[in-house]
Amino acid sequence: MCKGLATLPATCLKSAKDIKHKISFLLQKPEPHAADQKELKEKTVTTAAKRVPDAAEVEKWKESFNNVMSCEMGRTVFTTFLKSEFSQENVDFWIVCEEFKKNPPSKLATKAKQIYQQYVEADAPNEVNLDAATREKTRQEIENGSPSCFDEAQKMIYTLMEKDSYRRFLKSKLIQDLCQKERSTNHKKKGCDWADSRHVLAGGA
Repeated sequence: MCKGLATLPATCLKSAKDIKHKISFLLQKPEPHAADQKELKEKTVTTAAKRVPDAAEVEKWKESFNNVMSCEMGRTVFTTFLKSEFSQENVDFWIVCEEFKKNPPSKLATKAKQIYQQYVEADAPNEVNLDAATREKTRQEIENGSPSCFDEAQKMIYTLMEKDSYRRFLKSKLIQDLCQKERSTNHKKKGCDWADSRHVLAGGA
């Protein structure tokens, strides 16, 4: 076997080594933006793991979509609903755009290109529903790398969620369950208060 290898031309051995090296490099190379996606998902679920929203919060969400999106818990619950509709990329994109504006100027150009490739361009991994004109305008805007380069696209996705997904969200089993849970909790508390009051009126200590 060793003699057979020895008889091979040096160029063949070198090519084989190069191919092996490239394969090893590709296997070790992390998936693009995987860290960013993981960070986003961790932020999204952190609040949900801590507590359940109370009745006052849920009632505020019913008043306006803005109340949902301006509240961390609201965004978390809304994201859970969008997952069930397989349209989570819309709220993810909106959140990423908000975070993008907080980047220092030196990082805007790089971040803008990453967001565009992840959410905006045709056939992107998490492509959001934008018309061709907005998609093209966004492509031109990111070349400037300004904090406002995604404003129009972000506004369009916000409006889409508000007029479409938000309405179904309010009628969803998720919201109904949260309201039912809160009503049950309040009913139990009232029952205890009434029993305590009756005990006091009866002359109990």
